[in-house]
Amino acid sequence: MSIQWMTKKQQKTFKIKVVTMDTEMELNCEINWKGKDLFELVCRTLGLKETWFFGLQFTSDGMDTWLKLEKKVLQQEIPKEDPIKFRFLAKFYPENVSEELVQDITQHLFFLQVKKQILDEEIHCSPEASVLLASYAVQAKYGDYNPNIHKPGFLSQDELLPKRVLQQYQMTSEMWQDKITAWYAEHRGIARDEAEMNYLKIAQDLDMYGMNYFPISQAKNDADILLGVNAKGIHIYSRENKISPLKSFKWDEIKNISYNEKKLKITPIDKKHDAFKFYSSEHKVNKLILHLCIGNHDLFLTKRKVDSIEIQQMKNQAKEEKARKKMEHQRLAMEKQLREEAEREKEELERRLFQLEDEARQANEALLRSNEAAELMAEKAQIAEEEAKLLARNAVEARQEMQHLERAVMKSKEEMRQMEQKMRDADRVTVKLINETERRAKEVEVLEQELQKARENKQRKQSLLDLGTAVLPVISKRSLLETSEGFSDSKLLRQDPPEADFKRLSLEIEKERLDYIQKSMQLEKQLTELKLEIQTLKKEDRTPSVLSLWNGTFSPQNKPNRNVGPYELDVIYI
Repeated sequence: MSIQWMTKKQQKTFKIKVVTMDTEMELNCEINWKGKDLFELVCRTLGLKETWFFGLQFTSDGMDTWLKLEKKVLQQEIPKEDPIKFRFLAKFYPENVSEELVQDITQHLFFLQVKKQILDEEIHCSPEASVLLASYAVQAKYGDYNPNIHKPGFLSQDELLPKRVLQQYQMTSEMWQDKITAWYAEHRGIARDEAEMNYLKIAQDLDMYGMNYFPISQAKNDADILLGVNAKGIHIYSRENKISPLKSFKWDEIKNISYNEKKLKITPIDKKHDAFKFYSSEHKVNKLILHLCIGNHDLFLTKRKVDSIEIQQMKNQAKEEKARKKMEHQRLAMEKQLREEAEREKEELERRLFQLEDEARQANEALLRSNEAAELMAEKAQIAEEEAKLLARNAVEARQEMQHLERAVMKSKEEMRQMEQKMRDADRVTVKLINETERRAKEVEVLEQELQKARENKQRKQSLLDLGTAVLPVISKRSLLETSEGFSDSKLLRQDPPEADFKRLSLEIEKERLDYIQKSMQLEKQLTELKLEIQTLKKEDRTPSVLSLWNGTFSPQNKPNRNVGPYELDVIYI
């Protein structure tokens, strides 16, 4: 790229903007600077010494490209922007993070980049490992877990898990946060750099960690497989599976890598195996693949050599710094522990003081209540004594009343006995009267029959007299009168004896009937008075005696069962 787009030829610097994983910075770059000069300026600004892992990346024609260090910045295909934007990222990944990463800044930048790749699903991670990694990320960000500070929901604004993991299970965001918080609480006492290192140790074992994928094909114009380059070697994958390689070439098994335009060739050391040839979509893709292969291979060889003096000094300084930080961390942890213990003791003393004050207050209240209770008990004792005297008097009166009632009950029983005797006598009289009534009724029936016969005889006689009167000849008035007078006298003299007996019998029956009615009315009056007297006695008998109440033996089952049926009789009128 030429520099004709620059506004002035005499301009000596231009602005660039470098974006790291946690910050942004604007720098001035000289026109004649190479990529190495700009890269070293960025590393010095960041305080980074392990520069061999990183590079400056920019986007050209939709493809991510690394800034070449040996070529001038303005002669590369950088975007025409003001300021020109670069991304400071890790280009090569270590095989063993705990041994190869020395500086804290290096470790922190790797931690941020790997975490972003996991969240963006560029690195596949299982749900269990994702939760564990998220707990270390929370420990690195928030420090030790404190339930008083880290209340439920404090992780709601943080991106902690890949979307694929969140969609894989039917769990709410709060449920995931609870799981992460449970793991986070177990990391108490781990410093930030240690938590980040633990995160990277887990991440480096993931299959897609540090892998750069490129679409390739074994025939021209047919990208059907993927080529992956990482710190361990070159791997061939199918497009459907980026985890398990179809074929792998370790760095110590590769003799040579060469390319010609779109064709790239990998020659193994073992002559028994044929060279692997493939094609990429563009020439610059092959150049990028070759560049990454050379860089990873160089790191592979460097790791297996003795460290240079500079690296040894850097590692020693890092060890001393880590030891110092560890001691400082232990000291701070001890001070924090002592402070927490002192705070707990203070809280315990305050709680104990409050408890003692509360106990003293309760004791005073109890003393006041006991004094009031004593006075109340004295008053109750006096009242109880008076009540006892009153009860004694009431008991004497109750005994007297009971004796009186016992005498009344005995008297009532005697009266009841006499009344029952009267009732039995009345029953006998009633039965006798009923029998007599039945006898008289039979007699009346016989008399009525005789009376009926007499009436029939009379009617026959009257018919005969009427017949005689109709057939006699007309007599003279004198003879008739004489005859009539003589007939009348003879009639009186010869009156039928049955008719006289009938009249006499009717008079006797009427007299007996009147006597019977009078006796029945007298008996009915006596029975009515007797019923009233019995009902009065029944009412008095239903009321329990004071004696039964005093002895507590009165109950509905103790009532006397009086059979008053025979006394309640109906009067028969004739």
